[in-house]
Amino acid sequence: MTVKPIIDTVSILQEALGSGHGAKYKRLAAAMEAGILAGHIAGGAKLLPHRRLADRLGVTIGTVSRAYAELERMGLVVARVGDGTFVRQRDLERKRDAGFSNFVEERPEQFDMSRNMHISGPETSLFAQSLMDLARDPQALAGLTLYTPDAGLLHHRRAGASWLAHGDFQPLAEQVLCVNGGQHGLLCTLMALLRAGDSLVTEHLTYPGLITVARMLGIKLLGASMDEEGIVPDSLDELCRHNRVTALYCTPTLQNPTAGVMSSGRREAIAAVCREHNLLIIEDEAHAVLVEDRPLPMSHHAPERSVLIGSLSKVVAAGLRVGYLYAPATLISRISAALRATCWMATPLPMELASTWIENGVARMLLRQQVAEIGRRKQLVEKLLTGLNYRSHAQSPHFWIEVPEPWRASDVEAEMKLKGYLIATAEVFAVGRAVVPQFIRVSVSNTSHDDRLLVEGIETLVATLRQGGGPFDE
Repeated sequence: MTVKPIIDTVSILQEALGSGHGAKYKRLAAAMEAGILAGHIAGGAKLLPHRRLADRLGVTIGTVSRAYAELERMGLVVARVGDGTFVRQRDLERKRDAGFSNFVEERPEQFDMSRNMHISGPETSLFAQSLMDLARDPQALAGLTLYTPDAGLLHHRRAGASWLAHGDFQPLAEQVLCVNGGQHGLLCTLMALLRAGDSLVTEHLTYPGLITVARMLGIKLLGASMDEEGIVPDSLDELCRHNRVTALYCTPTLQNPTAGVMSSGRREAIAAVCREHNLLIIEDEAHAVLVEDRPLPMSHHAPERSVLIGSLSKVVAAGLRVGYLYAPATLISRISAALRATCWMATPLPMELASTWIENGVARMLLRQQVAEIGRRKQLVEKLLTGLNYRSHAQSPHFWIEVPEPWRASDVEAEMKLKGYLIATAEVFAVGRAVVPQFIRVSVSNTSHDDRLLVEGIETLVATLRQGGGPFDE
């Protein structure tokens, strides 16, 4: 706010404190609410820092903090760590408040590098052929029009066990549940095994879909410190000693967004902490399947307390909505009940198609092609990033790039959008109110097959980062 609006606002707040009844913070919040709704305090305006406003009004910092917190609870302001408190308006909200979608109706002039998507290939013709083959089997078709068991048909569960298996980890079909994609599997797991008010630890930067569903279910997220491998065991232990934690959610292989991979030793250490504090482990392997020689999952290190989430969305076909859960036998009935409550059963037709593709090797062939295409695209553009500080993994579909000073990640995002390119900032993935690192995630897995567009997008990003400022730099 400029000087005059600040003076006017302080005058209004002083008047509110001098009249009326009730707690001071409530009177302040009510007065600011009225000013915001009437337009006297403009959308996007930065409110005075807590201490400055407290000094001007002659109240404690705690009174101002409680007033601001009340306004944030009502959705009228947004607190941005390191920046201050702003009156809410479109495009100024934190990305994690707005949520995250895998489908964005981008304009034709925009090139999307913000999302990790399945890169389309020959699956369309394979899909058509499989449907024709199925159409010639009336008995199989008739079975797919009926209700199935909650956890899925046995041969669908066997296919799921085959998809999740690697190395010494060989899941039992009886402990596999069929779900409508990984996000549905996560929802069912949280609904079945946690309650509103429970605390769940995850990486400080984590999958946005977890943030969304936890908010909807009333589950409190606690962000653990991370290093290049992922969650730091000591940070997890510390959080458990100071909070009543119920579960851990993690992505040990191709962590989203940092692309880190936990070593086997780190996985064993995490499993030991979870045993000590009796935590459920929820492990997301949506991207992990891209790494053929990945370490064994948490379900191998702590099978009695681990739920593994896998899907075909990132490597075979996102629209099929086929996913699998692998859980301890003692938890199958509880998760089945949640599955039944959300949709009765996973949709049989896509499950049948997926099972066929897993059994005849088509799914693995599509996986190999996906890995090869990601590698080809990254090789095409990685040399352009020379001189920038970034992280990735050979099979990761994205780069995790540090934003050099004096840029902020949000500035780069806005600048790139003006130039016709979409990227994701760290704020989309952040849990809690800890300082958000100045990083951006840039994906090579846009559905476009025009290499020129990808190269131009990366070139534009690099030029933007290297110019060291711009219209958003103050």
